[in-house]
Amino acid sequence: MKLLILDRDGTINRSRDDYVASPDEWEALPGALEAVARINQGGWRVVLATNQSGIGRGLFDMASLNAIHAKMHRQLAAAGARVEAVFFCPHAPEDGCHCRKPEPGLFEQIGVRFGMTLANVPAAGNALRHVQAGAAAGCPTHLLLTGKSEHLRGRAGPGADAELAMLLPHLPSGTRLHEDLPAFADWLLAQDIATS
Repeated sequence: MKLLILDRDGTINRSRDDYVASPDEWEALPGALEAVARINQGGWRVVLATNQSGIGRGLFDMASLNAIHAKMHRQLAAAGARVEAVFFCPHAPEDGCHCRKPEPGLFEQIGVRFGMTLANVPAAGNALRHVQAGAAAGCPTHLLLTGKSEHLRGRAGPGADAELAMLLPHLPSGTRLHEDLPAFADWLLAQDIATS
């Protein structure tokens, strides 16, 4: 089974300075839904791992989160895409849980649910904590230069390693950078072709 773990806010949908707290605030990033569809068409199953501390902070409730995800699933389906499952941490940072990224708990739950080790399961997202959690769980990691990492656009590529090391000293070793989810999909599907 080919499995991919994506972040949600800033990767599939626009992130906000506060929280995506209602379906009206959930807006897909340009090309993201189509990228998930292409990944699915390449034989990949996609799951999300997302921190949703707005629940633990009392800013929105489970009914709102479910409504946000229902909207997301409808829009994915309309684009011919599918996300198999959404794993989320509802805790506030001060709760000290093991599932809030950068801790690897959500990724470990995914490995258990799908009955597999994560050594060959890519983790891609726009937040440093997503790639840190993925690396801690053993995933190959990919940082997307959208959302929280958008300020790094134009700084990736040959010769940029030293500058990125200064900007992101805690980036897991071996993390690949991609402009956005469509660019990551291009890379991922090209790897499939190269290995087949």
